[in-house]
Amino acid sequence: MTHAAKGKTVFVTGGARGIGLGIVKALAADGYNISFTYRSSGDEAARVRDELQANYPEQTIDCHEVDMSDRGQVDTFAGQIAETEGLYGLAYNAGGSYDTLAALVDQDRAEALFQLNFWALTRLAGAAARPLMRARAGRIIAIGSITAQMGVSGNSIYAASKGAMLSYIRTLAIEIARKGVTANYVSPGYVDTDLMAPYASYREKVEQQIPLRRFAQPEEVGALVSYLFSPLAGYITGAVIPIDGGTSAGLSIQV
Repeated sequence: MTHAAKGKTVFVTGGARGIGLGIVKALAADGYNISFTYRSSGDEAARVRDELQANYPEQTIDCHEVDMSDRGQVDTFAGQIAETEGLYGLAYNAGGSYDTLAALVDQDRAEALFQLNFWALTRLAGAAARPLMRARAGRIIAIGSITAQMGVSGNSIYAASKGAMLSYIRTLAIEIARKGVTANYVSPGYVDTDLMAPYASYREKVEQQIPLRRFAQPEEVGALVSYLFSPLAGYITGAVIPIDGGTSAGLSIQV
């Protein structure tokens, strides 16, 4: 536990598995009280909560079932965030995808994805920002995607929702900076999670297009978020931080 984290609470959405779990574990190890959400993986969430509570008995580890695609549930959870004593930050990781060609987009499915990836972020970040500004300290982090700044065939709506997250976070960052609160956008590439399972047959080919020739591990993303929550990251705000093995650094030519 770090002295700076003692008594402070951080909310993490989508924290029961994958990238979110990597973030939850890293921030718990730093000494924060953690409240994380899950949508359908209740048994996994309970195991994570119980394991972390046993490992860090002086901290509070909570989990909450929240469907970020449901506006009512998001509003209720936003109220809980706003009323939390010792609030120090939000890491928004919940999200989904919708793969289709740009010319074939179904508006209803696109709007549903924007609710999950974008509008829920704005609601929760807005709820967190006000008490953080009053306390003149805190962190807001959005887990986005390198697709927000790179064209990927079949990812138009997913990329657009992540791009909207990016624009929102950068504007939020300059609006809350004077109150000592930072906001940043973490931009992962391919990460080794269950979400990649449907693409297992393409993995080897994809890895050959990544300069480091491998997918990221959730723990690596968690470590980056941990640093952004630390006191030493207090001068980083409005930043887009890729963690993609070099994918966004150069032109990828498939042959």
